[in-house]
Amino acid sequence: MSDLRERPTILRITEIGEQILHRPCRPAGAEDFGSPELARLIEEMFATMYVADGAGLAANQVDVDLRLFVYDCPDDDGVRHVGHLLNPVVEPQAPGRRLIEDNEGCLSVPGAHATLARPAHAVVRGFDQHGNPRTITGTGYFARCLQHETDHLNGHIYVDRLAKRDRKDVLRQSADRRADVFAERAVAADRLNWPGPMEGCDPSCGCRRAESPA
Repeated sequence: MSDLRERPTILRITEIGEQILHRPCRPAGAEDFGSPELARLIEEMFATMYVADGAGLAANQVDVDLRLFVYDCPDDDGVRHVGHLLNPVVEPQAPGRRLIEDNEGCLSVPGAHATLARPAHAVVRGFDQHGNPRTITGTGYFARCLQHETDHLNGHIYVDRLAKRDRKDVLRQSADRRADVFAERAVAADRLNWPGPMEGCDPSCGCRRAESPA
């Protein structure tokens, strides 16, 4: 990660309907891996995610056309998972896999949530910022996060997986709550205290709570 420790730029989060959210992102290549620009982007994405009180954030959600997401997400056992992944691919799952219905939202559809069924287990393969191969396995809520963020990079939002009536309800929720959500994010951005990216912390570390909105 970057050695920079100045206050990072909080990036604008794109919203449903913007073209970059609805097309596949560009794969990371040799020009990206190991670059200072990539390190800085990851740092800024973490800060932006924390200000928005999210568990994951994809690059196209900050208007960057790159197959990259960051995450700080617990699993159903309360184990905290923090990291990033480039060029993620979710391994295919066998028919009859176990699904879990749970509430799901998205920072690009502010203020809205809906119940959505997803596989209870996910294996995602990709690379770290230096080009080293990585395999991430998630269960429960963390599996949902991994699938949700990979969907983003494939040009899909969770709303795309909902029935027509549920999609309309989500858009109505967002229209009603959007202003309040943006006001909360502005307050959180003003209060951000940034000692550096969280990746690499011990899973029991409470550092995110010190930086996130109360």
